[in-house]
Amino acid sequence: MTPEYYLTKVRYMDNDQLSRVRRFNRAVTHRIGVLDGNYLGSGRPLGEARLLFEIGRDGTTVRDLRTRLGLDSGYISRMLRAFEAEGLTASTPDARDARVRRVTLTPKGRREWDLLDQRSWDRAAALLESLGPSQRQRLLDAMAEVERFLRASAVMIEPADPFSDEVQACLQAYFQELAARFDTGFDPMRSAPAEPGELVPPSGWFLLARLDGAAVGCGALKIKGDGYGEIKRMWVAPSVRGLGVAQRLLRALEDRAVAAGVDILQLDTNGTLTEARKLYARNGYGEIPPYNDNPYAQHWFEKRGLQSNR
Repeated sequence: MTPEYYLTKVRYMDNDQLSRVRRFNRAVTHRIGVLDGNYLGSGRPLGEARLLFEIGRDGTTVRDLRTRLGLDSGYISRMLRAFEAEGLTASTPDARDARVRRVTLTPKGRREWDLLDQRSWDRAAALLESLGPSQRQRLLDAMAEVERFLRASAVMIEPADPFSDEVQACLQAYFQELAARFDTGFDPMRSAPAEPGELVPPSGWFLLARLDGAAVGCGALKIKGDGYGEIKRMWVAPSVRGLGVAQRLLRALEDRAVAAGVDILQLDTNGTLTEARKLYARNGYGEIPPYNDNPYAQHWFEKRGLQSNR
């Protein structure tokens, strides 16, 4: 496919940006030695070596491996069967949930894991040893920055069932943070309502942000009629703050609102949530008089003209 194809799929990218990403990928894969089937001299390709390493000396569940590595279930199952045939791993029902298989290393598997671990340390040392102190620090700082943005790019924002356990767990984390930050505490039963039934299409939507399969943020849209909509339950986990997740959630909710015919979006927030107020202000939301009697609201915002600005 041509670069022009990708330009129609992703906003704000050009051919030079895509070429630089591809060049970086080639440089990294060559430098860390993943191009042959003998990663770190293990006699294994990178995928097998990484899976063995992720099982770890303490073992883990097949479910956690799939979530952590983002690999196809069938692919992981084939590799695990091969490991068992080699005498490297054993699997048993997990003590907490017999439906889940737990994988552990055998003594032979632990010996290979130790060898991989030592060679990985050696490879890291080889990468740094030829650099001077200032270059080394610059490389480490750049790696940290790249890792941060790779994590940001891995966050997926998708519609979710507001009745699901996953959504309810995310909301509980949100409510607990509000209770800790508000001087008066927080009782969701006293706040402006956003019942699960109001957040199901076409009357509303609930979006979850996920990273490595775990919910790390949420946001909801209520359709109020007459071209109005309301944003509710905006929250991002502390572990991913600074990665632009809130901005992406807000944009995704606005896109849903536009598709639903909403032209005016409203929301309310508490004065202690300074980050949220800054987010809304820089996205074109202006303060308005109160439009509800939410006892926890101290600031009310509105954004008009969504239909004409998209």
